[in-house]
Amino acid sequence: MSRVSSALARAKHTALIPYITVGYPTIQTTLKAVPLFSSIGCDIIELGIPFSDPLADGATIQQASYEALRQGITPKVCLKVAQEIRKQVETPLVFMTYYNPVLKFGLERFCSKCAEVGIDGLIIPDLPPDEGKELEKSTRRHSLDLIYLLSPASTEDRIKLVANRSSGFIYLVSLTGVTGTRDRLPEELEGFVAKVRKRTEKPLCIGFGVSTLEQARRVAKVADGVIVGSRIMQLLDEDKSLENACSFVKCLREALL
Repeated sequence: MSRVSSALARAKHTALIPYITVGYPTIQTTLKAVPLFSSIGCDIIELGIPFSDPLADGATIQQASYEALRQGITPKVCLKVAQEIRKQVETPLVFMTYYNPVLKFGLERFCSKCAEVGIDGLIIPDLPPDEGKELEKSTRRHSLDLIYLLSPASTEDRIKLVANRSSGFIYLVSLTGVTGTRDRLPEELEGFVAKVRKRTEKPLCIGFGVSTLEQARRVAKVADGVIVGSRIMQLLDEDKSLENACSFVKCLREALL
């Protein structure tokens, strides 16, 4: 069982998975925030590798990626940052990136470096499972989870395919669209989760749009994990002391107990 799977299996509560764009607003912010979030009790931490065309991301994370790229944050830098973080935390770390940077780096080389620095899995929103076999070979070789995504628009065939091929957990996109804070989540969310549950016993973690305690509590009733990104990124940008972001993450942790 992988570190990601183990973290979800042993959790006596709904798992909390915060997202942070590496290097935004600074590398020091990332190096400071991740250990703090780990100490609060986050179960898995998602580290975003900045990319110039983040198709799945809304305005907040697009801007974070843009600014991080301007500061010279590359996949190589992200690997170094992950290595430093791993020295401080035991919490599973998952890279969220897009297929182009991984392909350019080299699938085997990238997976080898991820394993070397202590990364536990990959989330690649623009890689469908029917095109992921080559990367799956490398992730398996280096004991990394390759986590696939499903959206409310996913067909029965896609659900079956992801249920069979995703490892660690299945990432359920709460809505048809991009990441970002939302006033409300779709009414059909519970039905979507139930539909996927019929096809798999793998953990289901929900992200995209979860930005309030009330939304997190709702998601926790049907999911094994809650992924929160844009709201955390906003707080990291607004308050360089990280106090507001940590306070919000603490409240999320308590709401999911």
